[in-house]
Amino acid sequence: MSTARVVVHPPATNGGRRVTVDGQPIGVAFSAHDLAVFLERAGLEGWDELDVAQHSELGLIEWRGGGPEVWQT
Repeated sequence: MSTARVVVHPPATNGGRRVTVDGQPIGVAFSAHDLAVFLERAGLEGWDELDVAQHSELGLIEWRGGGPEVWQT
């Protein structure tokens, strides 16, 4: 079981990736920018694309089906 609060699920055929925070769906991201916007709306204020990459390296974001550079199947 993941200890990450944020899970980015594998890309769908349309290129979007479902995003959950604490097990709750918060949207479908099509880029790191989209993900940062969703996370900010979910209460993780001040996030941008660089934060997404940094927190991915720290294990705070669990990427399934590819990392932050993968948005297509």
